Amino acid sequence: QVQLVESGGGLVQPGGSLRLSCSISGSIFTIYVMGWYRQAPGKQREKVAAITSGGSANYADSVKGRFTISSDNAQNTVYLQMNSLKPEDTAVYYCNLRTYMVVSGTWYEYWGQGTQVTVSS
Repeated sequence: QVQLVESGGGLVQPGGSLRLSCSISGSIFTIYVMGWYRQAPGKQREKVAAITSGGSANYADSVKGRFTISSDNAQNTVYLQMNSLKPEDTAVYYCNLRTYMVVSGTWYEYWGQGTQVTVSS
């Protein structure tokens, strides 16, 4: 059973920083994509950043240059460093894992419970 647990959310002033962590427990396959999504009130969930098992990262245009995704494979943890935060970054942030079983050609997807990030003065 794979479980994802986020931490690190909170209230921060505009221009401030936060680091989110996502601890992943359980067995995952060697091919995977770890990502962060967010959902603001009244809006659809959107992808913020993702990092592959090969180490490639990609970002939403709205966070490029401000957010950095990284992973510690030994600890099965993925991080999201958020700098220069803006009020429009306020949302519930969710950790996401997609992992690929080569034998069956199947992707499996898991979500964390979410952590609130509020950017406000």
